[in-house]
Amino acid sequence: MIAIPEKKDAEALSAALLRWFDAHARELPWRGSRDPYAIWVSEIMLQQTRVETVKAFYGRFLERFPTIRALAAAPTADVLSAWAGLGYYRRARAMHAAAREVDERHGGAIPRTAKGLSDLPGVGAYTAGAVASIAFGERASAVDGNVARVLCRLFALEVPIGTAQAARKLAPLADALVPADRPGDHNQAMMELGATVCTPRSPACSSCPLADVCVARRAGRENDLPIVTKKREAPVVRLTAAIAGEGKGRGFVLARRPYDGLYGGLWEPPMTEATGPRAKKTLLAGGLELGADLGSVRHVLTHRVLDVSVKRARIRAPLRPIPPYEEVAVAEPSGSRGLSTLARKILELAEC
Repeated sequence: MIAIPEKKDAEALSAALLRWFDAHARELPWRGSRDPYAIWVSEIMLQQTRVETVKAFYGRFLERFPTIRALAAAPTADVLSAWAGLGYYRRARAMHAAAREVDERHGGAIPRTAKGLSDLPGVGAYTAGAVASIAFGERASAVDGNVARVLCRLFALEVPIGTAQAARKLAPLADALVPADRPGDHNQAMMELGATVCTPRSPACSSCPLADVCVARRAGRENDLPIVTKKREAPVVRLTAAIAGEGKGRGFVLARRPYDGLYGGLWEPPMTEATGPRAKKTLLAGGLELGADLGSVRHVLTHRVLDVSVKRARIRAPLRPIPPYEEVAVAEPSGSRGLSTLARKILELAEC
């Protein structure tokens, strides 16, 4: 049983953390903003995506959709096009749906509490707590992977991180540490500590403002915690992609995936989850005859590895969408259609 820290101990811990944060916080484009929409966009982008990647997209996205009403009014294809390259496209679709709900049900005003925010599509406990605390000053915790690691070491919590059991044990500890004053800065400081000091391997405990009160550090167990469940090896899925068209400046065949699946709503060279004769037959049903081999592309996702054989092709019949696609067209890859990272890799290999 992990004891919840007493109020005076929690206040002292948070004060030490905030002093460190004030002196060492990285300068990031979204830091310092109190615009709830901009904060919400940054938090959604930062889910499962590296900070350096988000920095390249954040400003451009807000320029294109400067307000939540601008995002709500935009066609889904435009939102996905602006998101292309960030991955995990369900986040973009959920954020778009949430923006429309805020516009229609809340008059364009983002809910000011974690409870209200968590009722929006795609907004979980972490995002709700982060936005409510940073934008509105609510005393709400925000536990992402970095914060979970800090808490597991700080209190020597021996449960597998990322599990429901860990979430239940971490929530009251995180809640107890959030101060009434500067709750948003406290949450950002916890995230910053996990990202830059209390890292997964070889944490820099000598630079940590909480080293003196860290139970794992005192026991010499900082490298043993948190407990991480070993991931299963991702299965390899083999596909064949067809590159067909008139060449640069005259368009290539691209197909659009359904909005509710993998790479939902994005465009790519037509692909089929098959190789050899079966792939030829499937793509021919869509009007494409496969030809010379152009090479292969390997793309790693969270739960699978895509191994794509890329073939030159030519149009032999009227183009038709084959499963899983809903639309097919001849278009330039550099146009306004949203392309996934996988599609860009394939087109780069084919020098399109």
